[in-house]
Amino acid sequence: MWASLAQFTLRHRRAILFSFLLLTIFMGYFASQVKITYEFAKLLPDDDSAYIDYKNFKTKFGEDGAVMVIGLQDKNFYTLNKFNDWYDLGLAIKKIDGIKEVVSVARIYELKKNDSLGKFDFVPVFKQKPVTQIELDSLKNHAFDLRFYDDFIFSKDSSATLMAITFDNNKLNTKNRLAMVDTIKNYADIYAAKHNLNLHYSGLPYIRTVIARKIAGEMVMFLGLAFLITALILMVFFRSATPVLFSVLIVVIGVIWSFGTIVLFGYKITVLSGLIPPLIIVIGIPNCILLLNKYHIEYGKYGNQARALTRMVEKIGVSTFFANVTTSIGFAVFCFTNSKMLVEFGLVTAINVMGTYITSLLLIPIIFSYLAPPSLSQTKHIDNKFITNILLKIDYWVHNYRPRIYVTVAIILLVSVFGIIKIKTIGFVVDDLPKKDAIYTDMRFFERIFHGVLPFEVDIDTHKPNGALALPTLYKINKLQKELRNYVEFSKPISSVEAVKFANQAYNDGNKKYYMLPGASDMSSIAGYVKGANQNQQGALKSFVDSTKQHTRISIQMADVGSVRIKALLKELRPKVDSIFDKKDYTVTITGNSVMFLKGNDYLIKNLQESVLFAIILIALVMFSLFASLRMVIISIVPSIIPLCITAGLMGFFHIPLKASTILVFSIAFGIASDGNMYFLTKYKQEYKSNHYSISKTVSKTLAETGVSMIYTAIILFCGFGIFTFSSFGGTAALGVLISLTLIVSYCSNLILLPSFLLTLEHRMEVKAVIREPLFELFDEEEDIDLDDLKLK
Repeated sequence: MWASLAQFTLRHRRAILFSFLLLTIFMGYFASQVKITYEFAKLLPDDDSAYIDYKNFKTKFGEDGAVMVIGLQDKNFYTLNKFNDWYDLGLAIKKIDGIKEVVSVARIYELKKNDSLGKFDFVPVFKQKPVTQIELDSLKNHAFDLRFYDDFIFSKDSSATLMAITFDNNKLNTKNRLAMVDTIKNYADIYAAKHNLNLHYSGLPYIRTVIARKIAGEMVMFLGLAFLITALILMVFFRSATPVLFSVLIVVIGVIWSFGTIVLFGYKITVLSGLIPPLIIVIGIPNCILLLNKYHIEYGKYGNQARALTRMVEKIGVSTFFANVTTSIGFAVFCFTNSKMLVEFGLVTAINVMGTYITSLLLIPIIFSYLAPPSLSQTKHIDNKFITNILLKIDYWVHNYRPRIYVTVAIILLVSVFGIIKIKTIGFVVDDLPKKDAIYTDMRFFERIFHGVLPFEVDIDTHKPNGALALPTLYKINKLQKELRNYVEFSKPISSVEAVKFANQAYNDGNKKYYMLPGASDMSSIAGYVKGANQNQQGALKSFVDSTKQHTRISIQMADVGSVRIKALLKELRPKVDSIFDKKDYTVTITGNSVMFLKGNDYLIKNLQESVLFAIILIALVMFSLFASLRMVIISIVPSIIPLCITAGLMGFFHIPLKASTILVFSIAFGIASDGNMYFLTKYKQEYKSNHYSISKTVSKTLAETGVSMIYTAIILFCGFGIFTFSSFGGTAALGVLISLTLIVSYCSNLILLPSFLLTLEHRMEVKAVIREPLFELFDEEEDIDLDDLKLK
């Protein structure tokens, strides 16, 4: 098969080149249309109960993550110039296309009882900018009497205030949001500079906008770093520009195809899929290294370019094929998670890993068939004395010090197990950002003053129309809100209860002591005043009660306390909710972005743990199809599992939590680490018969030939994944560190532990276990066809 493929490739060089050119142009067209997602990643599947509850909530009440906030803390804020400019800032922001509403201390409203018309009038406290400081002080004191806004728009000590900006849902998840956020921030920064104030920005629209920009910037940065680092390492290895240039060309095609695949599948760039193009570079370059190394070795042996290119495909094609299959499996298992973001990442990466392999397998022999044969200076890297000496030492160790190797590995594993026990599973909404990042520090400001900005919602179904505003329901909601106020993680709850209290205060001529739920008789009178209001004036109430008045909500903002604490809070709250709301009469659902984060985080961790197991099983099946021996499968799998255990142990010792971004490491690293096994074992299989079934001689021969390429590959992978440590996202940086570490340990394991296992079994393993007929026949050194007379036309 591989001999035929090699000859077919060289005979039809022009047709294949032309086909690749057309396909790359086609994919390039779609790649030019790639877009970044402006939505939060959907982590839960459509049939998940938590996702269904959240979707139903948004259908009734709209998007809960549509508010951006600007906050400040200044004891001298209520001076005429500062306040009036704040007034103007709110007015300017409200005029931005796509902004639905702006609420600040300068833009708050009160209810005024209009006895003549029997209704409430919705009146701004500040009808215009105050003219004098005395007027401002008077209006400020009046505003502070409106207890609805306490700890919502301004803090109790009056030193801090915020501006809440609500985005139009139709433009929230579009590219327009970026321009809107930019305009808001420009206006606010001008205000801050004028008054020498430190403004704080937060809220999901702002956080999502900044993250989207970071994704775009880092994708470009990683692409540049990946090209630069791999090119430099290739130049060091080959000492020639030709292999570097055309290896980079191969992965450039892979990058174009990866972007094109994303668009063809209808996907957009996310924080994960933004890693695919640089991953293709890092994973694709080793294919070129293996092929070119073999080409140079074969040309050095026979001095026949055609024969060298043909044998390159014959002997390396199969090992790189299975190596890329195992790598693809490491990514493809994410498709089993049913998480949209991970499925997209896994599917696109797996497809393009194989696509890049095919590109390198076909284009490397074609391109180099048109070039002059390699000169002596270009093949010097094969006899690198430093690497040769390392491999000779490894060969000596595995033949003479295997017990020491096993004892060392056993001790490392025992220590790793102790570290694994210390691993904690926890995730935060913004824990992927550095502690000094503005998003992080600003979020902490709002948590300290207003207890948070992350939406936490309670959806109450009263099971009957108009039940949401019934007095018994309101009293139950009020009781639950008192319970919620006991938690420092929660902001002041806002609900229809607060609206009714606000109305009761207005009904009693603004006396703040009447900011409470009214009695039954007063409630009836207040309801009449509310009904008399016009549709716009009733709009505030619609935010908390659905059109049938059967459903109502309690809206809370919470701190980013982490998945462990959120889970504990839900566990504590559920019995309290059930004790207040009888399940026969009410259905109470706790939802919101904060709960969705928890559920999504737990779902991903559970599914990613399963994906690691799937990867091990699938790669074991690939190994079995290749060697038809259970012993060989165990021998090949164990050296790749041990590095995962070491990495997990280090995570425990260095307090790196297990979360969605870090657990990705294991299936990806296992898939790529298995490449080293595949390179070694396929060569071992090829050499076994020619060395008269001597495992000792075969191991030495395999180490000598594949060891150089494996060391090159390990360095490329280590440095290639190392670029992700420059990410401003903690999860991506941890991914880079952990995968780099795991892979370098894996390749050491493949070069030391794997041959040690083979040698240990030399006198125990039956010959038939090694030479048993596999499902996929490998190229056999002894059955090489005569290619001496083969020439290129």
